[in-house]
Amino acid sequence: MAGKKNPWGGSGKGDEPGEDTPSGDRGDAGQGDGPRNPWLPSGGEPGKRRSASIEDIFKNSGPEGPRRAGGGGPGGPAFRLPERPGGKSWLPVILGAVALIWLAVTSIHFVQPGEQAVVTWVGGKYSRTLDSGTNPTWPWPIQMVEKENVTQIRSEEIPGTNTEKLILTADQNLVDLSYLIRWNISDLALYKYQLSDPRNALLEIGEAAMRAAVARKNLDTVLTGEGRAEIEQNVRERMQARLDAYRSGITVQGIEINKTDPPARVEEAFKDVSSAQQDADAAMNRARAVAQQLLARAQGDASEFNNIYAEYRLAPEVTRRRLYYETMESILSKTDKTIIESGNVTPYLPLPELQRRSQSAAQPARPQGE
Repeated sequence: MAGKKNPWGGSGKGDEPGEDTPSGDRGDAGQGDGPRNPWLPSGGEPGKRRSASIEDIFKNSGPEGPRRAGGGGPGGPAFRLPERPGGKSWLPVILGAVALIWLAVTSIHFVQPGEQAVVTWVGGKYSRTLDSGTNPTWPWPIQMVEKENVTQIRSEEIPGTNTEKLILTADQNLVDLSYLIRWNISDLALYKYQLSDPRNALLEIGEAAMRAAVARKNLDTVLTGEGRAEIEQNVRERMQARLDAYRSGITVQGIEINKTDPPARVEEAFKDVSSAQQDADAAMNRARAVAQQLLARAQGDASEFNNIYAEYRLAPEVTRRRLYYETMESILSKTDKTIIESGNVTPYLPLPELQRRSQSAAQPARPQGE
């Protein structure tokens, strides 16, 4: 062993075989030519070994060691819950209160009048429908509740604001038509889970029903509004039948047509046609009025003749004489001659000339400038 370097701090020189004393025990740990013994204190106390405990090694090493050891020093816990009189912690009590509040909030549901709610399990599977009132369920997220107003009348305007929708009529014409669909939810479960998009299905069914109903009417009927009520009723019945077949949970309350106009590109031509139609209607109305007047006059004359004939049958001679006098009076009143009986009176008097003179004298004189 002579000449070898002792790893425990000794040089190995002069050591004899059989010596068990480490070189580090004979002198200072910092002395000697070999490496320093890691188990000796840094202070260099001879014969004293460092503890082999890892906790003891790292207890005081570094800036955090003393703070850990103290526990209540500047590096200790910043906040501690107050303790109950028995010395127990308030944390279980607080957690229990939070759990009770959570159960009460998520397990009891108040459904307002006119509303319904659907209950689903955690995976989204339908459970049941809740009516208005107070209803208990399993807490969230075991069961989830979604409320919906089922009595509210909703409105869908087709085709919307400032949008043209052209529909073909029975006489191969186009009409720009807009209408309103009023509906509500009749079955909330079917409305939520039967169709992927019930509102879009309602709009598509409404458009198809309106096109089918307008295709049975002429353009004049649609524009004048004479068949509007019939079209609205037909559309509502068609829509409800199709929605019931789809089990959509929707009830159509009514259809209201807002506008029936010709297309914008031919609006001027339609106005001209409408004006001509109105003029034709006015002329026909005037002709009907004149015809009614003539018919009434003819009926009056016929009635008068029937009355005279009845009197004539009772007294033919008197009636004949009376008819003669009335006829001669009507004829002679339009001639310029006056017939008088002969006798002491001058045979001819210019009575018509005198009448004309008297009429011209009665008229006011006209100014010379006229």
